[in-house]
Amino acid sequence: MNHRLFLPLFLGSLTLLRLLYGAQIDLSPDESYYFQWSQHLAPSYFSKGPGIALAIWLSTHLFGISEFGVRAFSPLLALGTSLIIAHLAKRLYDAPTAVWTVLLINCTPIFNAGSLVMTIDPLSIFFWAAALATAYHALEKSPAFSLYWPLTGALIGAGFLAKYTNALQLLSIALLLAFTPRYRRLLFRPGFASLLLTFALFTIPVLLWNAQHDWITLRHLGERGGLTQSHPFSPTEFLTYLGLHFGVYSPLLFGAMLFAIPASWKEARGHFPARFLLAFTLPLFLLYFSLALRQSGEPNWTAPATISLAILTVVAWKKLADRHRAARLFVPLALGLGAFLSILTIDPELLRRAHLPLSYDLDPSARLRGWRTAAQKVETIRAQYEASIGQPVFLIGNNYATSSILAFYLEKKRPTAPLHPPIYCPMSPVPGNQFYFWPRYDATIPYPDQARDLLPTLPEPQRAPLAAALAQFTQSTQSTPATPDSARALQTTFLRALQLAAPELPIDENDSESSGSNPFLGRSALYITDRPEGKPADSIIREFAHCQLLACFDISRRGLPLRQIRVFSCSQFRQPEL
Repeated sequence: MNHRLFLPLFLGSLTLLRLLYGAQIDLSPDESYYFQWSQHLAPSYFSKGPGIALAIWLSTHLFGISEFGVRAFSPLLALGTSLIIAHLAKRLYDAPTAVWTVLLINCTPIFNAGSLVMTIDPLSIFFWAAALATAYHALEKSPAFSLYWPLTGALIGAGFLAKYTNALQLLSIALLLAFTPRYRRLLFRPGFASLLLTFALFTIPVLLWNAQHDWITLRHLGERGGLTQSHPFSPTEFLTYLGLHFGVYSPLLFGAMLFAIPASWKEARGHFPARFLLAFTLPLFLLYFSLALRQSGEPNWTAPATISLAILTVVAWKKLADRHRAARLFVPLALGLGAFLSILTIDPELLRRAHLPLSYDLDPSARLRGWRTAAQKVETIRAQYEASIGQPVFLIGNNYATSSILAFYLEKKRPTAPLHPPIYCPMSPVPGNQFYFWPRYDATIPYPDQARDLLPTLPEPQRAPLAAALAQFTQSTQSTPATPDSARALQTTFLRALQLAAPELPIDENDSESSGSNPFLGRSALYITDRPEGKPADSIIREFAHCQLLACFDISRRGLPLRQIRVFSCSQFRQPEL
């Protein structure tokens, strides 16, 4: 096999196919949620760092706001990851190992799915692989200091900004150095210190944001890992988590990976490449499978560890294949099954084209289907309802996923004000997702902010007096007024001008204590849900005077039900009691 020719052709063709196919299918709710993040750039977010938001912000500015614009980097990151794996495998072993490892990774269903959609995993895995390679180069040049040390810290830090799991590479490096006598002194050398310092710089945005928001991310991660629940140890949860791995990595490929761990453990005692790769495999696997003794997690949580494990798997099976014919037959069978399951994972429609009635309830890719059609129908329902009541309405989705995906596909997004999302989430007294931190329909908006948002929409005869009153009032608040009465007069003049321009606002010009109002009071909304229970959330029922079913429609595909959308009219929003 001519690897110099094969790898560029294989990876180039695969990347092109991924780019083309990814542009043809709807976004997933998670992708659209992260796209909403990119419209509200921040140092960090409720559940993750700013990495995914920055990546989507950049790609959509380069390629436009579309499926391709959101996803463009994902196939390219997969390409970069494959090239880094090939480089590292060749450096540690040889060229054939590099080729087989690239084949193994790209025949794994979870890696193929992740190379199409733009979530945190493509970024996390790419930076994990890159840090893995630079860490090895740093050790190659030791005990002398090299720039590979701080570069490794920067790559781990960049991965951390996408997914906090990447910080575990620090533990892997520390354990590797501690258990390798010839490298143990490096723990106290400038190289390792520069790695830690560089990584620490990348944590500053996340730490600052969390310090300002009551360390909400720590609580969220604890809940996700089951640490805040009093679940007893459960073998069933552990077996469920193990079974999920066999499913998303392909049964034969994951079985081969499990075989490689004890085989490599023996080799690692006297062979540094095996020890190096195990150091970046075992901590992550042990952590998440230990947590699975209490509560099953997501199989993609262990995905970064499979980078090093894939190389170990190829090495172990190459040795086994040299001794046993059955092992040689197993390799193409495992890769073929993995490739076949990858294709079905990416496009289960192949089964339906073959007249196999696969239910969408059993199809993970159903999350990427039908949302454009659903958004178009919601817009039609909104237009008809607004015409019937004679006023605009705002939209509320049943959760962050529904709100985000429909907001992406709305042709007329019509946010209530700048920085407001096109579709809101139900209000919650405690943070449950990033919508909690964005402008909400239950918030009091300062009158000056309402005036600034209103000015661009007004005709000139109305705009001029409001702009003048706003300027005078703003200037008075920035300096010491001549008398309290003069300040009060300027406020009254401003509020009257605002009330003339927007009579629908609940403004009391005689209320000297009020500095703002809620422009949503008394307004109507449409509540949109894709949940089977088909009713508004309890908070919605409390916040509106009346809620009733307005429309219900099914989204079908190839004659099979995909999802059902219910739209409720909710009238007369009232400020909730605290």
